[in-house]
Amino acid sequence: MNTKPSFIIVGAGLTGAIAAQTLREEGFDGRITLLGQESNAPYERPPLSKDYLQGKADRDSIFVHPEPWYAEHAVDLSLGSVVSSLDPASRTITTADGSQLGYNKLLLATGSKPRRLDVPGADLAGVYYLRNVEDSERLKIEFGHAKRVVIIGAGWIGLETASAARAAGLDVTLLVSGDLPLQHVLGPEVAPIFAELHRSHGVDLRYRTTATELTGSQGTVTGVLLSDATWIEADMIIVGVGVTPRTELAAAADLKIDNGIVVDEHLRTSDPDIFAAGDIAHAYNPRLGRHIRVEHWENARRQGAVAAKAMLGQDAVDVRPSYFYTDQYDLGMEYTGEIGPAGYDRVIFRRYADSRQVIVFWLYEQRIQAGMNINIWDVADDIERLIQSPRPINADDLADPAIPLTSLF
Repeated sequence: MNTKPSFIIVGAGLTGAIAAQTLREEGFDGRITLLGQESNAPYERPPLSKDYLQGKADRDSIFVHPEPWYAEHAVDLSLGSVVSSLDPASRTITTADGSQLGYNKLLLATGSKPRRLDVPGADLAGVYYLRNVEDSERLKIEFGHAKRVVIIGAGWIGLETASAARAAGLDVTLLVSGDLPLQHVLGPEVAPIFAELHRSHGVDLRYRTTATELTGSQGTVTGVLLSDATWIEADMIIVGVGVTPRTELAAAADLKIDNGIVVDEHLRTSDPDIFAAGDIAHAYNPRLGRHIRVEHWENARRQGAVAAKAMLGQDAVDVRPSYFYTDQYDLGMEYTGEIGPAGYDRVIFRRYADSRQVIVFWLYEQRIQAGMNINIWDVADDIERLIQSPRPINADDLADPAIPLTSLF
């Protein structure tokens, strides 16, 4: 009789794959079942809007592990498996084909899904979203045929797909609902950097406007009618208006939900045998003293490892500042930190002789909340240490590129 514990991971993305890897690295010798509803082995999503979309990376490079890794490490990878229900009382899950699996510990890593555009014509052919590898491949093919694309949404996905579309030679119009792209993330002081970047590469930015209707002919999109009553011709539309966490399974099981699945610092849900990580986790952060939900690649990696260790009973927690990056045209950027509910009261620019290079700091009461390095490398760790520094920072020193960041710790 097999008495070894059984751990189930629902969601075969980056978080799930890292969790499975960490369980084995930490010496867990029980059964690991990794269930994914896609047909692909776990892969990383950032290349889908960056190098893979632009044809700079091959398909094999996006996977977290080579497919044989799972069998070699006794991870039961079940692809095309949709979990239809979860019963915490009996500690079982049921899949869409009626199979029932029992668990000792369960990790939910179901990720998020794109928000759908809710206007007339949104179901026309030629309207695309970018979330999975097939979406990226469809866009890449369409870039080879289309001439004019309208991108609805000026967040990270919208800007990265705009960069890829321009690299493919398309005419690009970017709809910005507010005054600037990324203004809600970077603020009015820093967001103009990205507006100017895209303008300088030929993108037509339309501000303070939204799509009210997608027009079509014979079932295929022909353009976009805007809230200012103008019409833009288009061969294809890309929608990037955010994502929502996939919490339906957890909600139906009566786990606590509030802007995602509510978890403690160890990523444990309101049920002590169920954990949640990645995009879906609204996790308590002891450093910040509040819950936070992060939808970025690095968070998915870190939380996959933390969840696995916590499932094994370890006192695992991640208090490092959030991190993400973007590549657009000739601009590479890394962003570290979080702007809290109180916001920031000062923005400091550390400018270098090369006008394309800059480090930006957001401060509140003389303490760094976040930092962003553009076209300057090997400083993200230094910025992270400054964010975690307990003492106030001299703003003049921050702004002076002649003063090494390491001297400010």
